[in-house]
Amino acid sequence: MDFFHLFLLAAIQGLTEFLPVSSSGHLILLPLLTGYRDQGQVLDVAVHVGTLFAVILYFRRESFSAFAGLGHLARGRRDTEAARLAWLLIVATVPVIIAGLILKLTGLDDLMRSVKVIGWTMLIFGIVLYWTDQKGGQTRKSAEWNLRDAVILGLWQALALIPGTSRSGATISGARALGYGREDAARIAMLMSIPTIIASGTLLGLEVAATADAAAARDGALAALMAFVAALLALGLMMRLLRSVSFTPYVIYRIALGVVLLVIAYR
Repeated sequence: MDFFHLFLLAAIQGLTEFLPVSSSGHLILLPLLTGYRDQGQVLDVAVHVGTLFAVILYFRRESFSAFAGLGHLARGRRDTEAARLAWLLIVATVPVIIAGLILKLTGLDDLMRSVKVIGWTMLIFGIVLYWTDQKGGQTRKSAEWNLRDAVILGLWQALALIPGTSRSGATISGARALGYGREDAARIAMLMSIPTIIASGTLLGLEVAATADAAAARDGALAALMAFVAALLALGLMMRLLRSVSFTPYVIYRIALGVVLLVIAYR
């Protein structure tokens, strides 16, 4: 694969993975709208690994706490803050794993990869993001995250398996509806992405492990590095902007792109 295609793929994945605009939707649209061949699963895994390391680095204190919490849970300890965070992340990840397996086994995941579906989900969930952001409270903090909220946000996250919905957008919408402030809603959504990306990356990785060659591995390593840099920049920018700006700019982008895609799809 040529360098520009790799760069475009990594930049799209890195910039959109954590912004509430749907990375999967943009990656599906890339070959459909540019004529490039589909990037394949090897590169899908690579760019997801890049974004995974970006979010772990950016939220390194919470990430290390969650990983330490897994050790506490393995030893039967649930009375630590680390164990509580790890347990909540596990609970929040279960719905998306179950829904993902159902879609994979039934073939519905492939059927939903269309411009029409992405156009509608961009539009509808853009409006949902706007409504929850405007109506949601600003008082709850991420430290107040509890088991009930983890289940609810896990269900919101499962909705993002529909292309164009946006995993971060869905979970941020759910968190805002539950009354979490903008920064805290984004923080919870980003932490929830870690086990989700690990689960999806592991599944894809097992599928491609036997078929990857040296050229694919080289392309994958380069794409992962570029996606890491792009994701780190996007994360830093979004978290800083949320101190003074709402999610409305992302909503405008989603609605505009959704309308354009629907015009293309129905013409």
